[in-house]
Amino acid sequence: MTTITTIDLQRLGLKPDDRLLDVGCGLGRHTLAAYRHCPLLAVGVDLSLADLQQAQHRFGDFDQDSPHRSALWAQAHGARLPFADASFDKVICCEVLEHLDRPEAVISELVRVLKPDGLLAVSVPSYWPERLCWLLSRDYPADVGHLRIFCGDELPRAIEASGLRCIAEHREHGLHSPWWWLQALLWSRREQSWLVRRYKDFLDWALFRSPAWLRRLELRLNPLLGKSRVFYFTRR
Repeated sequence: MTTITTIDLQRLGLKPDDRLLDVGCGLGRHTLAAYRHCPLLAVGVDLSLADLQQAQHRFGDFDQDSPHRSALWAQAHGARLPFADASFDKVICCEVLEHLDRPEAVISELVRVLKPDGLLAVSVPSYWPERLCWLLSRDYPADVGHLRIFCGDELPRAIEASGLRCIAEHREHGLHSPWWWLQALLWSRREQSWLVRRYKDFLDWALFRSPAWLRRLELRLNPLLGKSRVFYFTRR
């Protein structure tokens, strides 16, 4: 199974026996990637029971990989995580905070469950690729559930106010931004659009074939066109 990730697992520095928490895990793409990357305990949390059930089903093929790996699932709100203080070595929150009225409540919980020597990785949509989607379609924000666009250093400042320090950042998915712009432009009829479907086919081909020249191209595009902006934090 090939999985596209936004968080760089190499930067995350996963180690055997780590405890990893994926908040807002959805269908578990990062939980699965971490699980396959290293023998650890991966815990996925989401509000959607349907998404959690699908994620658990996807993990069925990997349950027997190693007795040193395990994955658990919990239905919970990110602002009320059912875990003790300082209980995870790595915490991920990918493309979640833009959906929230009060992201500060979730940020507080992400920091609370992080171990003193742990690492937090958070991603949100990049400002101008996301802003262009909002400009191209009035219905886009509500239909995808986006309530805000984080601008400049707004997000790292908010997280650093909780006692962490931003140590790295990067942008990802430069090839995906044009697909989202096409969808936004044709929002009401995007599912019938030949152009949208063909671009999606191209992205699927790029994911499964992953030619070296295309990987190099996306690395060059990411700083400018990257759809997602990713930050990494440790305690001060």
